[in-house]
Amino acid sequence: MRIGVFSDTHGDLSNVPIALSRMGRLDLVLHAGDCYGDIDQLRKLVDDIPVKGVLGNCDTWCGGPREEMFEAARKKIYLVHGHLYNIKNGFHKLFLRAEELGVDVVVYGHTHRAESLLYGNILMFNPGSISRPRNQDYPSYGMLEITEQKINHRIYYIEKAY
Repeated sequence: MRIGVFSDTHGDLSNVPIALSRMGRLDLVLHAGDCYGDIDQLRKLVDDIPVKGVLGNCDTWCGGPREEMFEAARKKIYLVHGHLYNIKNGFHKLFLRAEELGVDVVVYGHTHRAESLLYGNILMFNPGSISRPRNQDYPSYGMLEITEQKINHRIYYIEKAY
């Protein structure tokens, strides 16, 4: 299963078509919060590919799920923005929640910084921000390729002048 991952779009999807053209065939698209309203536009950009998304800390004006858990190729994925677990101060609280849920992957946002690392036996995956990067030079997005045997994960950057 090939999954495109975005977060922290904040109303600016101008880089998404570039990312989508580079990702190739996708089975699913994830949006890890801030701006939940962008999910409708994202759905239009990806045609009939399913899109899952969650609310972020800037989404107080709309309704939607705060977290989502699902399976892909027999791997459990937990999608959450990260602010609920104070992610800017470390992974510990989010990791404990992920352990409690028994997931293989946590997809989160909030920090606007791309990160992909194994924490314990759980992949912690943040695609960064496709529109407003922090502490990195370029907007970023992520890709997960999941099989029953393994989870390949990669962060990509869109180079452009600011």
